[in-house]
Amino acid sequence: MKPSQKTNDFNEIIYGRRSIKTYDPSVKITREEMTQIINEASTAPSSINMQPWRFLVVDTSEGKDKLVPLSRFNKEKVAQASAVIAVFADKNNFDYAENIYGKAVELGLMPQDVKDFQLNAFKPIYNSMSDAEMNDVIMLDSGLVSMQLMLVARAHGYDTNPIGGYEKDQIAEVFGLDKERYVPVMLLTIGRAASEGYTSYRLPAEETTFWA
Repeated sequence: MKPSQKTNDFNEIIYGRRSIKTYDPSVKITREEMTQIINEASTAPSSINMQPWRFLVVDTSEGKDKLVPLSRFNKEKVAQASAVIAVFADKNNFDYAENIYGKAVELGLMPQDVKDFQLNAFKPIYNSMSDAEMNDVIMLDSGLVSMQLMLVARAHGYDTNPIGGYEKDQIAEVFGLDKERYVPVMLLTIGRAASEGYTSYRLPAEETTFWA
C-alpha cells in the first residue's frame, strides 16, 4: 500500500463507493497526492496504449469561480469539493505514440522491432479515422480511466461524484484549451464526504447478462 493510501481492501473500495453530494470544504488534497492519484488511475487500459485522457484539476478558488457558472445544477458540489477533475479526451493522442512506445523500449518493456512494427501498422489507421471513429475510441478509453480514478480516490480515503451535467461546449475555451482537440468527458468532484451518501439498487446479473 502506498504511503498516502488509506486502504487496499478491494471490497471496501468498490462497495463503499458512493456518489457524494456534499463535501467538507475544509479538506484539501495536496497537489503531490493528487498527482499520485492520477498516476495510479492512469494504469487503466487504453486502445493500443495511447492513453488519450487529459486532466484539468481545478483546485483553486479562481478556478472554481470559472467552473461553478458552467456546472448547472451541480454548483454546490463543485464549490464544496477539494477539487474538481475535468476529464478530457485528446483527439491528437497519437502524437504521443513515439514517446510512449520509445519509452517502453528504453525501459525494456518492448523490443525495438515490435515498436517499429506496431507504429507502422497503427499510424495509417489513426490518420484515416473520421472524427466520429476517433471519438468512439477516446471516449471509451477516457471512461475507463475515469472509473479507475474514482476507485483510486476511494483507496486514498476520498469520495467522488461523476458529473455529466455541465456546459461541455464552453469548458475548454473558458480554461484556455483547444475545444477542437480536447473533448469533454465528465467532471469528477473529489474530497472528503460530509455525509455518507445513499446506497442504491443495482440490477442483478440475471437481468443484465446474456449467455451464448
